Amino acid sequence: MTLQRITLLAEALRLITQDRNNTHGEPTQDFTRTAQMWTTYLDGRTTIRPWDVAAMMSLLKISRISWSPDHRDNWVDLAGYAACGYETHTNTNNKEREQQ
Repeated sequence: MTLQRITLLAEALRLITQDRNNTHGEPTQDFTRTAQMWTTYLDGRTTIRPWDVAAMMSLLKISRISWSPDHRDNWVDLAGYAACGYETHTNTNNKEREQQ
């Protein structure tokens, strides 16, 4: 194993056993909340559009905010996903109109 892999894995181990647990809660709890939110959002749809990715990532951040509302990074990411999602939706709709 290379030193780069070892360093990356050591960092990941530290993050998932310390920092992430403190800011997001236990993974099973965090992922369960998020899965429930994503299932509700999709409402039975199986096709995910580009802006759905941004919306669903926003829901991930909202789930994490419910656990740790003082963690500023979640709020910043939420705003970023919203802006990117709107841009993606607008760009996609404009391209579809041009093709018609």
